[in-house]
Amino acid sequence: MNTSLECRWLGCVEYGAGWELQNQLAAEIAAGQRGPVLLLLEHPHTYTLGRQGHAEHLLWDADQLRQQGAAVHWVDRGGDITYHGPGQLVAYPLLRLAPPGWVGERLPQADFTGYLRRLEQVIIQLLAEYGVEGQARQGLTGVWVRLEGEEWGKVASIGVKVDAHGVTRHGLALNLAPEMHYWQGIVPCGLAGVRMTALAELRDAPPDTQAAAQALARVFARVFDLPTVWAESGSEK
Repeated sequence: MNTSLECRWLGCVEYGAGWELQNQLAAEIAAGQRGPVLLLLEHPHTYTLGRQGHAEHLLWDADQLRQQGAAVHWVDRGGDITYHGPGQLVAYPLLRLAPPGWVGERLPQADFTGYLRRLEQVIIQLLAEYGVEGQARQGLTGVWVRLEGEEWGKVASIGVKVDAHGVTRHGLALNLAPEMHYWQGIVPCGLAGVRMTALAELRDAPPDTQAAAQALARVFARVFDLPTVWAESGSEK
C-alpha cells in the first residue's frame, strides 16, 4: 500500500459533502485500501458544533442565519462551536495514528494529544513563512498571535476525531481573509471574550486559499515526515 500523503485541493465544498468524503476515505484507510490523505478546501458559510458543543453558543437565530446564508451542523469532532467560510483554509488529515489491525475504544491520550500538538506546529510553521509568529497556549487548543498589549487573537482552530480504527477525521481551519463579522454569530470555541483574527489583519496581501493550501501541504509533510503526492490537480512533489 502506498504510504505517501495524497494531497487534494477541492476548492469550495458544502460541509455535508466534505464530511461524507472524509468518512468514505477513512473507511478505506482503515481497511488498508489506501494510504493517508490530506483534504484541503474551503466551505461556504457554516457553523459546526462538536461533541462539547452548546446550543446557546450559537447567538444568531434562524432568521439571522437565513439572512447571512449560514448553515449549521452538529458533528462528531471534539470541541465546541466554530465557523467555516470563504477565505478560510480548512485541512482534513485522514491518517492512521494506530498500528494496522488495532481496534480499541480510545486512542491513548498521549498519542491523541501529540497529534494535536503536531497540528499546531503545522500552523505555526506555516505562519512563520508569512512573517507571523503563531503560538500555542497552554490549556487552549489552536494557534494564537499576540495583538496589542496583552491581548491574544486566535488565528486557527483545531477539532478532530480519532475513530475506533485509529484513523483521524476533521482537522484545522486557518483564517486567511474570511468575512470576520460571521464570528459575531457565535461564542467562538465556547470561549467567552475570545478575539478571532486572520492573516489579513496581521500582514499585507495574505495568500489566496489555494496557494496557502499548497504551502500547508508542504509544511504538513515535513512535520509528519511523509512524502507527498498531489492528486487530481497539481503534480507529484
